[in-house]
Amino acid sequence: MSVLKLPLLYAGSQGEKNLYTLFDSGANLSCIDEKHLEKLEKPVHLGRVRKLATASEGHFIEIKEAVRLDFYIHDVLLSDEFLVVPNLSEEAIIGAATLQKWRIKLNFEDDKVEVDPKVAKLQLI
Repeated sequence: MSVLKLPLLYAGSQGEKNLYTLFDSGANLSCIDEKHLEKLEKPVHLGRVRKLATASEGHFIEIKEAVRLDFYIHDVLLSDEFLVVPNLSEEAIIGAATLQKWRIKLNFEDDKVEVDPKVAKLQLI
């Protein structure tokens, strides 16, 4: 199994920060470690606590907050919601929903992440 982990620039209402980001097509949603939100964005409390399943059978992590962040891949501005996960093993994870939303392609042969700048254009009608 191949792993792609790259530094990405994240931007929030309180500043910007580079985070090493794991691109994980096996994770449904995108996540960020709570330690990396300082000077980036204030999280929003979720209406109901979510239970996030882990690789360990029967083990769940309670998710109480989420955050909307902008992030850049090759100078292309993208944005999505990230679940705030306490003690996440990575600084940030881009999951399948974000990959599909922005049509991000993982190129494991060249260890690259590809995004079409046309996908990120704001279309006003």
